[in-house]
Amino acid sequence: MTADSTEGVWTYTMELARALRPSGAEILLAVMGPTLSPQQREEAFGLGHVALCEKPFALEWMKDPWRDVTQAGDWLLELEEQFHPDIVHLNHYCHGSLPWTAPVLISAHGCLLSWWQAVHGQQPPHSWSRYHAEVSAGLRGANLVVASTCAARDSLTRLYAPIPRLHQNAVRVPELRVIPHGCDPDGFRPMTKRDYVLSIGHPANDAQNLEMLDSVAQSLPWPVVLAGHDASAVERDNVLLHLTHHDVSTTDEMALKLGQAAVFASPTRYDPFGFDALHAALAGCALVLGDIPSLRETWGDAALFAPPDDPKTFAAVLHGVINDPALRREMAVRAKETALALTQCRLAEGILECYGRLVIQQTVPMEMDAR
Repeated sequence: MTADSTEGVWTYTMELARALRPSGAEILLAVMGPTLSPQQREEAFGLGHVALCEKPFALEWMKDPWRDVTQAGDWLLELEEQFHPDIVHLNHYCHGSLPWTAPVLISAHGCLLSWWQAVHGQQPPHSWSRYHAEVSAGLRGANLVVASTCAARDSLTRLYAPIPRLHQNAVRVPELRVIPHGCDPDGFRPMTKRDYVLSIGHPANDAQNLEMLDSVAQSLPWPVVLAGHDASAVERDNVLLHLTHHDVSTTDEMALKLGQAAVFASPTRYDPFGFDALHAALAGCALVLGDIPSLRETWGDAALFAPPDDPKTFAAVLHGVINDPALRREMAVRAKETALALTQCRLAEGILECYGRLVIQQTVPMEMDAR
């Protein structure tokens, strides 16, 4: 299984690894990109059934990554030859096109093209054509592609379709399945709620839309707390002046902030699933979210929504939930009920079913497959 240290992919990888442990699965985790933090490395080693291999190759969405992507592919094929896995589970796209021996499953975690369109409202620059070609080839090489929401699946289909793959002279389209992410609810629990709104992120991430939240914060009766890695640097740089910044470096610290917050706000323009909202819901927060398809699909009537680029409406929704304790309690209950259905067990069952189908398909004679 491939992974990287970025928050969404790492969170998914660890949740899935924990969920697969009762099945007896053994996981070789090939980590690329930025170096793992000591906490991440400790988290992986603590699972017992996960072995780590690390190389600092640039990831496919980084600037000019293609030499590293090629070298990373050679490394991954060497690992397959050495360890003979039953399944190759990729959490990135481009390496799906490698000449794997084992069947390949790709977990989709968003992509640069859909991110650009959501943030900028226009087609990405022509310079990203190589990225489009490489991702398309990776998807064609997969046996199965899994997305966390129908919205994410449909985005892949729209941007990269058709994605047929040529296999033994037969053109096939990789199956696209939707398996929602899951989370261990024990890590996030409600505490005595305090009168503040919590958001998570960093202003360098344009998709999180924190400048808009900052403009809204000055009109609210409650403080808005921004939690994240190196959040104090934001304050030192004199940006987002109406938010209160808290450095949070561990999952336990984040669980504490969420457990105490009455409201979680995320005016994001782009989020293929939303682990932060899931954690907030488990911690008993009422959710106020950007009105985007993936979050609508996941949360439905268990969250309050406002257009991410409409500060007036977003402020009105926040005012409403802050000033109405009964609404706040009701929305927190709805959010937690929805979150409790997004379990690790459900995630593991879906992925294990995919693994089983791929292994069975691998044993079908090639002539039958071509037929």
